This record gives sequence, structure tokens and C-alpha cells, in this order.
Amino acid sequence: MWDRLITDCNVATMVATDDDPLGIITNAAIGIDGGRIVRIAKRTELAGFRACEVTALDGAWVTPGLIDCHTHLVFGGNRADEHAMRRAGASYEEIAKAGGGILSTVEKTRAASEEQLLASARRRLDALASSGVTTIEVKSGYGLDPDSELKMLRVARALDGHAGVKVVATLLALHALPADADRSHYVDMVVKKTIPTVAAEGLATSVDAFCEGIGFTPAEVEAVFTAARHHGLGVRLHAEQLSNLGGARLAARYKALSADHLEHLDEEGAAAMAAAGTVAVLLPGAFYCLRETRRPPVDLLRKAGVAMAVATDCNPGTSPTLSLPLMMNMATTLFGLTPEEAIMGTTIHAARALGLAHERGVLSPGKSADLCVWKIEGLAELGYWIGLPGPHLRIAAGQDRGVK
Repeated sequence: MWDRLITDCNVATMVATDDDPLGIITNAAIGIDGGRIVRIAKRTELAGFRACEVTALDGAWVTPGLIDCHTHLVFGGNRADEHAMRRAGASYEEIAKAGGGILSTVEKTRAASEEQLLASARRRLDALASSGVTTIEVKSGYGLDPDSELKMLRVARALDGHAGVKVVATLLALHALPADADRSHYVDMVVKKTIPTVAAEGLATSVDAFCEGIGFTPAEVEAVFTAARHHGLGVRLHAEQLSNLGGARLAARYKALSADHLEHLDEEGAAAMAAAGTVAVLLPGAFYCLRETRRPPVDLLRKAGVAMAVATDCNPGTSPTLSLPLMMNMATTLFGLTPEEAIMGTTIHAARALGLAHERGVLSPGKSADLCVWKIEGLAELGYWIGLPGPHLRIAAGQDRGVK
């Protein structure tokens, strides 16, 4: 006897067929046992199976639980004042040079205790969970010294399981240069102290960096990537957001899980990503908040065959957003993704960007029973509504985690 049987639903499994990228099964049923899916098929095919609990969904749509594969969820304070500066015409670079931006959050994050950071991050995670998120990536990067980075990663680890959400932690090793720091000494500290300590304590599964003119050079990023690989950590990269420094090609050379932002990606970079299997993570919240005009080259990514994920980039400065369904709408409206691409971008492709495709992002036997139940007439509504409040029911590891 199974733990649970969900019936009377239409399911987007994300198991693609030749004519259906979403793997839709109408009038379906889902068997769950031990927190995992054991069977999914037409309702009539599961009619003879028994379960301790049977849930009929009255024709609702079911998708995998949403996956937010790029966030900076843990931080101290906020940067609401920069919103006014940006509306007055200040650029990202101008705000940073005036003492705002990342370094202002660093000061507040360093000053906050782990308990304070955990409390504020939990509130943000609750909001994202209510929008349908069952898996989330959380970066460090607002510490800029080993002790503060480790503090952030400990908070990320403490968040794991809150509201039924699986947390994947990333060391954002090169985010910004601390005030008055020597560049070579700082990168050397990250390579020789921060990364080995994080790896030894198991606080993160991958290492990230900001490859940009106001961030770090490809050579500096490469030093960090080499250290990450040496210590058994995956890599990902903030690349081609404000300019093209060849970050996507660098990420692909190191078989990065993802390259993120990509507004200035070129054909060579897209081809390298496709060959390496590196996922493109699109972040429409940052594009919107920064009032950018150059969109990520979605047609180029399609042509190259690069999988496209969509994430919130939740952070205090350039994407203070707490709704992944809103990002799905923005990805279709601002970037030109199809509704199907937006759904895949927050499920199967987002799972690939986190190295979790073996267990999440798809509804099939053996996968984690993370589901969202949507009271909608068709899946296109997920990229249509502005301000969609989230799923009617969110299920994590087979258990209800929120009902509306």
C-alpha cells in the first residue's frame, strides 16, 4: 500500500516526447511512497492500487515543484534607498562607486548575527515557498572575508528544510573587492583559505564568481575555478551581464553547471555552453530593476541548443523579488520565452542548473515527490498572470506544505 495517491488531475511531467516538451498526461494519477513518486500514469491505469491517503484534485494541473536556481537570499538590511537613486537615473556602476551596491550590503551582513540573518532569510524563503518553490539555491557573497562567508553558508545550511524547501548552497567566492583590499592578495585568500575551508566543512556544493568589469577578470575567475575543481566543488558564473569578457566560454571550459544573466552573450559563447551542457540562467528581475535594454539572446540560445532556466536572482539591490511565477511572466514578456520554455525553465532546466536533474524538476518514478497543484484552466496561465499568488497546494517529499 502506498502512502498517497493523487487522482483526477492533469500533469506536466517534464518527460518530453517528440511532440510534447512538457510530457502532459491528462486525467492522470500519481502514486507516492516514502516521499518519492512510484507511479504516474492515466487514472485508469492506477485504479487498482491502494494508498493510505487519496487526494482528488478536481481536474487541477500539476507541475513539478518550482526550482529557484539563482538567489542571494541571505543578507543583512536592504537597499531600498538605491531604488530611488536608480529611478533618478543612477547606473549600477555609479551607485557602486558612490559606496552603495554590494559593499553597503556587505557592511550590514557582517554586522548581523547568524540568528538575525536566519530570521530575515526565513521570511523571504516563506514568500518564495508560497509562490511554489520547493528547491532553492542560496549564494553567499556578502561577507567578503572567510569568517563572514562561512557565516552566510551556515545560515543557508540552517535554512534547508524550512517550509519543506531543499536548499542548495553556493559559495559566491568573487562577488566584489573589499574596500582598500589588494586584488591579488584577496583572490589568493579566496583560493588558499576560503574555498578549502568551505569544502572541508561541506558548506557548499559549488563556487560562483562575478566576471565583469566592475567585478573580477577572467584570469581571477579561472584561479578560483581551478581551486574549486581541486576541492571537488562544482562551478557556476555570473557572466556577460554588463559586458562581454568571455565569461560564458570560460564557464563552459570548466564544465560549469550554469552561466547566469548573459545579456551580452555572443555566438561563440553560446556554442561553447551548448557543447559543455552548461545551462543559461535568465534573470528578468535584474533586467527589469536595472532598466536594461539589451535582452539575453534567446534566439541564439535556442539555435545553439542551450537549456534555459529562469530564476528570481532575489537580492537586496538589483532584484528584490520574491515570486518565481512573476519571473515566468517577465521571461515571456521581456525576453520572449514561450510559456512552455518558462515552465521548463523553472523546473527541469533549473534542476539541471543545480546538478539535481537526477531527482528533481521532473515527475517520474524514483524522483522526489515535489509537486505544485494549480487551479488553472491551462498551463499557459503560469506565464500569463501578473501577481499569480502561487499554487493551490504545494507538496514537498509527498507532504502538503501549504494550501490556499
